[in-house]
Amino acid sequence: MYTQQDEKRLYEQAKHLLSHDAASAEGTVIQLREVIIYADWKYYVQSNPVLADSEYDILFKKLKHLEDKYPELVTADSPTQRVAMGLSERFPSVSHLVPMLSLDNTYNAEDLTDWDRRCRELAGIDDIEYCAEPKYDGAGISLIYENGNLARGATRGDGVMGEDVTTNIRQIKAIPLSAALIKEGIQQIEIRGEIVIHKNVFEAFNKQRVAEGLSPLANPRNAASGTLRILDPNEVKKRGLNSILYHISDYTLIEGHSRPVGLLTHYDALQWLYSLGFPTPAKEMQKFKHIDQVIKFCHEFEARRDDLPFEVDGLVIKVNDFGLQEKMGSTSHHPRWAVAYKFKARQATSKLRRVEFQVGRVGAITPVAKIDPVHIGGVTVTSVSLFNEDVVREKDLRIGDTVLVERAGDVIPYIVKPLTELRTGEEEPIKFPTNCPACNSELEKQPEEAAWRCININCPVQVVERMIHFASKDAMDIRSMGNANVQKFFELGLLNDIPGIYNINWNRVQHIEGFGEKSVNNLKEAIEKSKGQPLNRLIFGLGIRHVGETTAKTLASAVSDIREFYTWDIDKLSVLEDIGPKVATSVVDFFARPENRHMIDLLEQAGVNLKNENKGQMKTDGALAGKTFLFTGTLSQFKRSDAEAMVEEKGGSILGGVSAKLNYLVVGEDAGSKLDKAKKLGTVNILSEQEFLTLINS
Repeated sequence: MYTQQDEKRLYEQAKHLLSHDAASAEGTVIQLREVIIYADWKYYVQSNPVLADSEYDILFKKLKHLEDKYPELVTADSPTQRVAMGLSERFPSVSHLVPMLSLDNTYNAEDLTDWDRRCRELAGIDDIEYCAEPKYDGAGISLIYENGNLARGATRGDGVMGEDVTTNIRQIKAIPLSAALIKEGIQQIEIRGEIVIHKNVFEAFNKQRVAEGLSPLANPRNAASGTLRILDPNEVKKRGLNSILYHISDYTLIEGHSRPVGLLTHYDALQWLYSLGFPTPAKEMQKFKHIDQVIKFCHEFEARRDDLPFEVDGLVIKVNDFGLQEKMGSTSHHPRWAVAYKFKARQATSKLRRVEFQVGRVGAITPVAKIDPVHIGGVTVTSVSLFNEDVVREKDLRIGDTVLVERAGDVIPYIVKPLTELRTGEEEPIKFPTNCPACNSELEKQPEEAAWRCININCPVQVVERMIHFASKDAMDIRSMGNANVQKFFELGLLNDIPGIYNINWNRVQHIEGFGEKSVNNLKEAIEKSKGQPLNRLIFGLGIRHVGETTAKTLASAVSDIREFYTWDIDKLSVLEDIGPKVATSVVDFFARPENRHMIDLLEQAGVNLKNENKGQMKTDGALAGKTFLFTGTLSQFKRSDAEAMVEEKGGSILGGVSAKLNYLVVGEDAGSKLDKAKKLGTVNILSEQEFLTLINS
């Protein structure tokens, strides 16, 4: 972007402008604008500032003053135009020019070798040149430049639709407001990348928040994503976001567009963008002639990941040649010519200071370790679930232990083990309570279970958790009745049980801070609407132990009224598809309790639907009639509930677990024990998401 002579000239020009003006106001504005854009590029793209902060501020204020005085001199790409005026009311949804696909994941050398084999088969050649670049842990974005100027910035969203956050994007100084694209013959281009936060900026910002009495942000990735959607662009500017751009959209291949002349490889494309002033991984990326070289680089890079200024959770490996990329194509989920190599889970050591015992919705007591704050993979961890007493005993954990903490999949923290060699003899055993920490009722433990339970149905924590579950999106879907409001209403005596949701004293609610007329009416409407939810949602919402969404559908389809279960026994329930003795026993116990029957009576009086008019009328004439499905892992192309609905619409049914009755297991990312069990059975058809869609559409 700048030659050595350019940089020398601009530096001298900056120093001169600190105390002198050009011959005219217009000349001064042009020079100031040129200098500040150069200074932003050095600071945000090259991480090599040429001006002190105070010097930069003087030049910026001088430019702002002149533009205020001579508004006719303001241009769209002026650095002052990053400063937004006022708040956004909302972020409109916009369509991406072409879908923003995900990446397939690999975790070891064998996975990469297998991917390389598939690439060579698709390409029809023996040798492929690859590029490897950091997989930045941030928020995905799409930038559209028209006639050299930034026209739109959007979040990734669901890959097809994103949110228009152009105003906030303009606050990020690493992203050019204009570039010399017209000179390159480019009238429109879409560039994709990641919004990130420098580690030092993130830590400093969190320290400031703590000093102001505010809670720290969770991690750089969430902070970047959340900041992009803040309505006040001036607050966005304060967060110090940065950006890395790593892809020219395939939009350039359609509608008569073409890539910039002479760009034949991904490597050259990112070097070209970098030369125009865009922040790219140009300095970190490397080219390789063989997959073995890629694997070696992955291992070396992982060892120095902490030295990078931004959080990374892996490397992205891409076929370098654009022609081969086009030949290999993409699935509806990911390009075949690119793959992510995910790094191993992050670990650190900390001190186990104490254990708190939390009460769950069905009374299970979960021990939670409180440890000294430790930074793991971009997140400060202070609490770690210990699951149950058996886990504590097996690991021989003690208060005061130095423990090894890991974030599984860079997400969920857990304690791997205590470092027993560091014990001093002052460590103390973890004592489990004999009484509920919330209501002091005596705890019970079934011989076949690992968890201790509070069986007091009136335990305040359980009461609140049951109401939260009942109102949740997958149950009765009562919008605005979230965790905080349920807790608040309970503490104020407005809510004491599930039926109470339908008998709230609205005169009292409207006097609660934060509840204006509109919010009260919205909540009223949501509660009224929930009365008509289908029976399966009610059954799931009641929180019967071991009854998930799929089992709730099975139960609902077997009766015309929920009260029929009052007379059902274990044998009759066990005849239903995918309901075993454990679930059957739980259902019988639930409906046998007088307090639960009374609750159902109260729900009926409130007008809640208890009936299923389509008893036994499950679709049997579809293309998947008689076929059973189960979904496992994280689905990236659709919600699990939507996928299950697709199956049921075609006449298929959903099972709750892997068994000999299962025909198809659809596997998303991070699939676990269900996949292993299905492989051992050997009779289950295992499908990827794309294969599932092909089956559905055929």
